[in-house]
Amino acid sequence: QVQLVESGGGKVQPGGSLRLSCAASGFIFRRFPMTWYRQAPGKERELVARISTVGTTANYEDSVKGRFTISRDNIQNTVYLQMNSLKPEDTAVYYCNRPPMNDYPEYWGQGIQVIVSS
Repeated sequence: QVQLVESGGGKVQPGGSLRLSCAASGFIFRRFPMTWYRQAPGKERELVARISTVGTTANYEDSVKGRFTISRDNIQNTVYLQMNSLKPEDTAVYYCNRPPMNDYPEYWGQGIQVIVSS
């Protein structure tokens, strides 16, 4: 079955960095674009970044442009989110996501907490 397992979250001071990883299994990873979402307390879940199947195209939510980088390793079946210059407003639960595609359903990871606080 499809599994998406996030790791790398935690607490960091403002200005710090974290690297999230999402290990995928149960499907042909290289055939699907991948995304990262986040949900802050009291807010709706929002799309943070998206990466194409071969990693040549990435798109970002405006507030993270220039600070976050999404990447993928199609050998290790893993997608990453490098987060630099973190701000308190980046505090959220971050989710790895396989978007729906054609007849294939969407899948979510369990989520991982990121706290940016001094």
